Amino acid sequence: MLRRAGQSLHHFLLGRKSSAGYSSYSSEAKMSRPVQARRLEGTDKNIWVEFVKLAATYSKVNLGQGFPDFPPPDFLKEAFVRALSGENHMLHQYTRAFGHPPLVNILAQFFGKLLGRDLDPMTNVMVTVGAYQALFCCFQAFIEEGDEKAPKDGKLMSSADWQLDPAELASKFSERTKAIVLNSPNNPLGKVFSRGELELIADLCVKHDVLCISDEVYEWLVYDGKEHIRIASLQGMWDRTVIIGSAGKTFSATGWKVGWTVGPNRLLQHLRNVHQNSVYHCATIAQEAVAQGFQRELELYGKADSYFVQLPKELQQKRDWLVQSLDAVGMKPIVPEGTYFLVADISKFKSDVPDVPDSDEPYDSRFAKWMVKNKGLAAIPLSAFYSGAHKNNYNHFIRFCFAKEEATLKAANDILQKWKREKTSP
Repeated sequence: MLRRAGQSLHHFLLGRKSSAGYSSYSSEAKMSRPVQARRLEGTDKNIWVEFVKLAATYSKVNLGQGFPDFPPPDFLKEAFVRALSGENHMLHQYTRAFGHPPLVNILAQFFGKLLGRDLDPMTNVMVTVGAYQALFCCFQAFIEEGDEKAPKDGKLMSSADWQLDPAELASKFSERTKAIVLNSPNNPLGKVFSRGELELIADLCVKHDVLCISDEVYEWLVYDGKEHIRIASLQGMWDRTVIIGSAGKTFSATGWKVGWTVGPNRLLQHLRNVHQNSVYHCATIAQEAVAQGFQRELELYGKADSYFVQLPKELQQKRDWLVQSLDAVGMKPIVPEGTYFLVADISKFKSDVPDVPDSDEPYDSRFAKWMVKNKGLAAIPLSAFYSGAHKNNYNHFIRFCFAKEEATLKAANDILQKWKREKTSP
C-alpha cells in the first residue's frame, strides 16, 4: 500500500510469485461483478454499425451512408498539404483546446456576418471533433436525468405536406422541458424549416424558457431557391441557442471530423467544461486547413466562384437525377429541399418483401436488409431515426444519399432498372 496526500493507493500485481510478497492469482480468474455503467444500457445495438457492415459485405452501390464519394475542393486539399508540409512545425502539436486561433477567428467573422452580431472568437465559438461531439457536449452539459428534450416522440408533421403541426409541437413542451433539438435542413427528410415554423419553435422556447440546440450542418445544402434561416437570429433566441456546424458537410470532408459550436458565452462555457474533460483537443492541421477554407469563402461570399454556391447547384442536379430514377421504378420519392438525403416510399414493393405480422423488426429495416443482400443496393431505413415505441409509424420509407459521383448514381440506376424489368417480366 502506498500513501500520498492522505490517500491510500493500492497497487496489485497479478500473477507475481508469492515469494515476492504478493498472492499468486490464476490467469484464468474472471470478474463476476457487472462492469457496465447503467448509462450504457441499451446502447450496445447500433443500426449504423449494422448497416455499414451489411453495405461493406453485400452492396455493389452504397447510397446508405451519408458521405460524398467525391473529393473535397482542391483549395481545401491544398490548404491541408501546405499545413502538413510547411515550415510551421507547431501545426503538428497541440493547439488551443477550444479551437485553433485562426479557425475560431474566421468562424467568428463568418458567422458574425451571417447572424448580424459581433462574436468573440474566444468565448462565442468552440471547435469540436465533428458535429457529433458538439451534440455530445450539449447533452452532457445541459441535460440532467429527468429532464425532457423536445420533440419527444410523436407525430409532429402532417403526412400530407410534412409541415409542423403547431398543436402537436406545443403539446410536447412542459415545465420539465429543458431543451429542443432542431435540425434544419433536416436529416433524413431533407426538409428546410420555414420562417413561420421557426418562429413557432422560437415562441415556445421563450414561453417555456427552453434551450435550443440547433444542428445546422447542412446549412449550405439548400435547393430550389429555399432559404436557410438561422433560428438564433430570431427575436429572443440568441441567448438560448447553441448552433452546431460541420466542416465535413460544409467542405465535403467528413473524415476530417472538424465541427464547431457558436453561441453565447453563458452556454458555451459549460460546453468547454465537457470538451476539456473528454477529448480536450482537435487535430491542429485539419483545423488550420478548414480555417483557410473559410477565409476563401468569406472573400467569395455570395459570388459564383464560392464553393458554398457551387456545391448546392451540383447536388441539386444529382438529387433530380435520383428522384427520376426512383420514381421510374415505383419508389415514391419525397423531393428534399435541403441536405444530401432523399427519402422514398417503398409501399409498392411489398410483393418483393412481404410484411411479417407482429414482427419486432420494422418493415423498412427488413426491406433495406433484403435489398442490399439481394439487389446490392444499400440504403438506410427511416425507422432508424425513431425510438422503439414509434419505429412502426413511418416504416415504409428508406433513405438514400445522393452526394455521390455520377458513376455511382448511374450504377444505382442500373440496379433499379434491372429490378424493374424483373418485376414486369411475365
